[in-house]
Amino acid sequence: INHIVHNGGLYKRPFNEAFEETPMLVAVLTYVGYGVLTLFGYLRDFMRQWKIEKCQNATEREEQKDFVPLYQDFENFYNRNLYMRIRDSWNRPICSVPGAKVDMMERVSHDYNWTFTYTGRVIKGIINMGSYNYLGFAQKSGACQEAAAKVLSQYGAGVCSTRQEMGNLDKHEELEKLVARFLGVESAMAYGMGFATNSMNIPALVGKGCLILSDELNHASLVLGARLSGATIRIFKHNNMQSLEKLLKDAIVHGQPRTRRPWKKILILVEGIYSMEGSIVRLPEVIALKKKYKSYLYLDEAHSIGALGPNGRGVVEYFGLSPEDVDVMMGTFTKSFGAAGGYIGGKKELIDYLRTYSHSAVYATSMSPPVVEQIITSVKCIMGEDGTTVGEARVQQLAENTRYFRRRLKEMGFIIYGNEDSPVVPLMLYMPAKIGAFGREMLKRNIGVVVVGFPATPIIESRARFCLSAAHTKEMLDTALKEINEVGDLLQLKYSRRRLVPLLDRPFDETTYEETED
Repeated sequence: INHIVHNGGLYKRPFNEAFEETPMLVAVLTYVGYGVLTLFGYLRDFMRQWKIEKCQNATEREEQKDFVPLYQDFENFYNRNLYMRIRDSWNRPICSVPGAKVDMMERVSHDYNWTFTYTGRVIKGIINMGSYNYLGFAQKSGACQEAAAKVLSQYGAGVCSTRQEMGNLDKHEELEKLVARFLGVESAMAYGMGFATNSMNIPALVGKGCLILSDELNHASLVLGARLSGATIRIFKHNNMQSLEKLLKDAIVHGQPRTRRPWKKILILVEGIYSMEGSIVRLPEVIALKKKYKSYLYLDEAHSIGALGPNGRGVVEYFGLSPEDVDVMMGTFTKSFGAAGGYIGGKKELIDYLRTYSHSAVYATSMSPPVVEQIITSVKCIMGEDGTTVGEARVQQLAENTRYFRRRLKEMGFIIYGNEDSPVVPLMLYMPAKIGAFGREMLKRNIGVVVVGFPATPIIESRARFCLSAAHTKEMLDTALKEINEVGDLLQLKYSRRRLVPLLDRPFDETTYEETED
């Protein structure tokens, strides 16, 4: 399914997203693969029960057999029999800064991934295609590192108090004013953890008698925050404005269940870039609906802040919109800024309210001073306030790398999801056996990738997820693409029926499709 929105109407620029349909044969074989794995899982559980195979999974102790079970053995069936086969593809320990290249500690397993042993060898110079280091600020040298080291020597590593007690530093105040200026909002507040920024602040904004309209692919932190709030939650199809508008109409016409009273608030939850799909929110349409039906908008820019827009100010700037049209602007410092924590920006009244009622503000320890300084230095660099054009160059380099990498993968014949401007690039693998195989084969070729499967994705939509960085040079990307092409042929991953035609004279930002024969 290709979504192409041209200039005119709500959009000031072309909006091109592609989600190619899963080939029928691939879908059938994927289901068959999971079916075979499940059958063998039941067989192995039977063998473990009769002590034919050694049981290494967690079980209740004999003296607790008469208790109400604390641990449901069957609930772990998937982890025990499917995930364990490819467990070596995750939690790989690196021992360097997560920049464009990383060093990884080698490990082996002698019991089919139940346990791992470190060999003592370090694999050096692995091209890092998995970290969210969008603007390349994850560095062990340079202005950010020097500034953070200076602050570390002056303030120490920890604050040992909350903001409302003895943990409110001048650095925290400086950071919040800078972030508000960067976003173009009246005020902002910083938090020590990105996940908690969502999960602890949404309950402070809505509660019983309120309605949350949430995109079906929203991050777990948004889902948890919505559930903790006690508000009624209704889900709309991913980036589908017809589905969202229908829910808004129904909410206004019918009101609350049983009583039919109007909802106290209606809050729309969306993300800037969806981290598993690589898609960008249709923000102009969401804002138009929000205004039409008098609801509120909560925008999570964890992946889009720094990575989108001519000046790295996120999805709002990408579409040329006003920050005033977004009621709650949330984002994290963990990705484009190479640090930790999150923020919320908006009107002064909103931020003052959250300072008093947000659990993250009242009960959480303040952000570490060196981390705060890392964010301040990187934001100033992006804004050009450090007296250089390094930040602007990084934003442009990321955009160029994104378009180049996406175009080349499509030319090779892979099915690639998402928006052409999204630095999150999902490459579809589908079959369960190919999840582990792709990760292992890429690591053999010194490329570090992230592979994702069920339950993080739908069961037939396993994928590899590449994250582009401004720190990647063209040589690195060409090396990675060469190896991906080779592994794609080896594992037969080139499922796409719509091949991009590689024309040397084609403009950089245009794409031409040619239907290929089945």
